[in-house]
Amino acid sequence: MLRYLTNRKILAALFALVTCITLVYGCFSEQKTLSLPPQLLTDPFLQLPTQSSVRVVWFTEFAGSKHNVAYGDNLQQTAAANTTKLSRIREDQESKVGNQKENGQVYKQPVQRDIWRHEAEVVGLTPRKRVSYRITSIREDGESVSSKTFTLAPTPTSGTPLKILLTSDHQLKPMVAANLQKVVETVGKVDAVWLAGDTVNIADRASEWFDDNGGGAFFPSLQGRAKFEKDINGIKTSFIGGEIIQNAPLFLSIGNHEVMGRFGKGGSLGDEFNDAFPRTVARKLYGEKSLKDNSYNTDTYEEIFTLPQSQEGGETYYAVSFGDVRLVVLYATNIWRTPRMDVEAKGKFQERDKDLQNPENWGYGQVIFEPIAKGSKQYNWLKQELNSTEFKQAKYKVVMFHHPPHSLGDNIVPAYTNPVQIIERDANGKIKAVRYKYPKKADYLIRDVMPLLEAANVQMVFYGHSHVWNRFQSQSGMHFLETSNVGNTYGAFLSGDKRPVPPGDKKDYAALGDPNGLEAVLPTIAPLLGKDGKPMPYIASNEITTFSIFDTGTGTVSSYRFETSQPDAKVVKFDEFELL
Repeated sequence: MLRYLTNRKILAALFALVTCITLVYGCFSEQKTLSLPPQLLTDPFLQLPTQSSVRVVWFTEFAGSKHNVAYGDNLQQTAAANTTKLSRIREDQESKVGNQKENGQVYKQPVQRDIWRHEAEVVGLTPRKRVSYRITSIREDGESVSSKTFTLAPTPTSGTPLKILLTSDHQLKPMVAANLQKVVETVGKVDAVWLAGDTVNIADRASEWFDDNGGGAFFPSLQGRAKFEKDINGIKTSFIGGEIIQNAPLFLSIGNHEVMGRFGKGGSLGDEFNDAFPRTVARKLYGEKSLKDNSYNTDTYEEIFTLPQSQEGGETYYAVSFGDVRLVVLYATNIWRTPRMDVEAKGKFQERDKDLQNPENWGYGQVIFEPIAKGSKQYNWLKQELNSTEFKQAKYKVVMFHHPPHSLGDNIVPAYTNPVQIIERDANGKIKAVRYKYPKKADYLIRDVMPLLEAANVQMVFYGHSHVWNRFQSQSGMHFLETSNVGNTYGAFLSGDKRPVPPGDKKDYAALGDPNGLEAVLPTIAPLLGKDGKPMPYIASNEITTFSIFDTGTGTVSSYRFETSQPDAKVVKFDEFELL
């Protein structure tokens, strides 16, 4: 009997303990999903190489201590890391993370997520010599967590042949992991990555950078740790991305998806993203003190990456020398608004009927985030950079930004200019419509920036935004490459289907072709064939993904495609041109 009572007491105690744990977790799960003991949130990646150093960056979900990089022969040298906590990174009801597969299962509204960034500067490096490195972080419980061993190097010297990956518009799209996996399988290790904007969809949503449960988050895809599954003819196929940025520095330009709108003003992070507000209006309504929170910001983007800086633009626009290349990165992007023109559309061309009497709720059209017109601070900086010794002496001169100056895609319309607001009132002065026009002749990129680049003998302009592959060449020989059909497409408009544009205004809004007058160049090796059997000068597909490689040893830019819906498909080089 005594033994029976003892066993009953033990069972009761165990049951109470399990119940307590269940209750605690039930309360806790509203804020955070259950996970394994904390490990590294990312592998290390490389930033800001110089002639004798490079930065190593990684992320954890614990503050920890003694974060360091071991490097060199037998990993005998060490560099201590500085640790900072990301200030705006959150999850919300639309996050796909942990146990949340559907909206609102775990998170009911935006909730802060604790993520720490660690950055160490590895110094004393020798040009043209790669060395091994490994990162280590010590958790609060004293356990040491380390990465695999990778390699790093300082900025390559002139004359060093390099292979540079040109990519953009990842945004967790369904072909990105396959795309980056095929980069590594096709060309091996690259020496740098140029990404022309749109890393994720919502910059403040943590899981899109680190661990979205759809398998295609930004860092896992670029580090060969993605888990994106695709059903190909009844066969489940997994793509892991590519182990790329652990060994190659990443250079980026800001796209519209790196920019967050008014902080804390919406019910979700998606609402915040879509709520960017022009600073000229915000300044009048809210004053200077809280201007950023009431307009837009790139805080998370700038906290995550360490990029070259200009005195005028910080990390938002800059120039850097890398081997034989002078890369000039501009901040040229605007908020995306719908082209719809029904009464419920807060769009490119109009305000919603229900918002007409409340200007604080207006979208103000396609707001340009950073001025680049002639006379602006960025324009003047660009003029100075194009006249610099570093630029003039570079063998290859390349400019990267997000918004397309030439494209067959949809996002090139309307023109890249500040919206002209037209307010219609009734006889009593009450607003009855708010519309926006975008005069094509005022396109800042075409009118102001391109003449500067042509005069400075820029050989290539690289950009994204429309999720297509196409390229163009000006009369002077300057190449334009849009290689953003990485994860999905929104179509190309050369014939047949037309862009959604306001009716009856053909002068300012082109429904077909490149609005800015260049003919798309036919791929030189293996163009895709259209339904009519004729070769097409573009790739706009949700099954075929593309990437491009700039080989500075030969001066060639090669573009490749891969058919993700065919299990035995081979990577095909379909275009190549040379920078002279």
